[in-house]
Amino acid sequence: MHRKSFLLCVFLILTSTVIFSGCASPADGSQSEAAGSRESESAEAGFDDGLNTDDSVANVPLSTDSDDTQTARAIFKKNDGKSKDKKAGNSGKKRATVSKCLVPEASGTLTYGDNNISIDASNTSEGYVMVRYSGSASKVKLQVTVPDSTVYTYTLAADGAYETFPLSKGNGKYRLDILENAYDDMYALVLSQEVNVTIADEFRPFLYPNQYAWFTGEDDAVSLAAQLSNKSSGDLNFVEQVYLYVIQNITYDEELAASVTSGYLPDVDRTLKSKKGICFDYASLMVAMLRSQAIPTRLQIGYSGDAYHAWISVYLTEIGWVDNIIQFDGKHWSLMDPTLAAGNSRSSVEKYIGDGSKYTVKYTY
Repeated sequence: MHRKSFLLCVFLILTSTVIFSGCASPADGSQSEAAGSRESESAEAGFDDGLNTDDSVANVPLSTDSDDTQTARAIFKKNDGKSKDKKAGNSGKKRATVSKCLVPEASGTLTYGDNNISIDASNTSEGYVMVRYSGSASKVKLQVTVPDSTVYTYTLAADGAYETFPLSKGNGKYRLDILENAYDDMYALVLSQEVNVTIADEFRPFLYPNQYAWFTGEDDAVSLAAQLSNKSSGDLNFVEQVYLYVIQNITYDEELAASVTSGYLPDVDRTLKSKKGICFDYASLMVAMLRSQAIPTRLQIGYSGDAYHAWISVYLTEIGWVDNIIQFDGKHWSLMDPTLAAGNSRSSVEKYIGDGSKYTVKYTY
């Protein structure tokens, strides 16, 4: 661990707006880019979803079943009936509702930095690292280079409070770089630290809250998730209840999409209260609700064709990771490749629905 000179190590982070149909991704790049060149995409990119003003926006009343709602009910019911775990199906049993969600901690047993910058790596075995910044810079970036060399870029709150970031690529070496804004778009690398990570449980990174999907036991979203769980017969049925609640109650916020600025972060209770949001809000809300009830859930951002999209993947004991089950394209929710998720032979169904290769995950949180 070392702190580098502010004056000698100044790096250019180019800012440009990237337009998405669903959700914006943070910048990525190679290790050499993170250490002194430029990011392949802007760390300052806002969440401009790129909708035309004439595009329709789903607004599903509680009393009306849209096509998406009907499709969801049919597919969830189909999978429920095929469940290998009787407890997860509609067997008349009630789902065991989780009363306490996981809470990340800055335990202080393994830290790097100083009074102004601190990396707490005490709980990497749980699948997360915590970072705080209380220095004088007005804008601060955290770049996390994961084991496959992808670079995840975050904006730090710079308020002295610890924030949580997932170690979403499993075991291996992670590098954390903290950069202070010097002037204009120039940033200085002020702290670089490598951390060797061994995660005790592969699902842990997808059960804790993090900066992109933050929640606590006091949040309304967590209380709502518990209420829906109490009405569910099992995990799959609970995912269905959360899915249906979201598509029936949250509408797309075109005004926010047109005006959102860089550094935007979802607030799950704000989304619930306003009943609207952009794709980042939709995905974050569902992640928070499902994780709070011990359903491992990935927030994924990547390409669908040439456009960025946001979607989630969930892990169900009777099915495994259900990838691309729920996706938001800037207009409405839809189920993606549910037949593949149901365990059918890929070769037998891809001529009808494709093999899923069109959807490319770029970042996982």
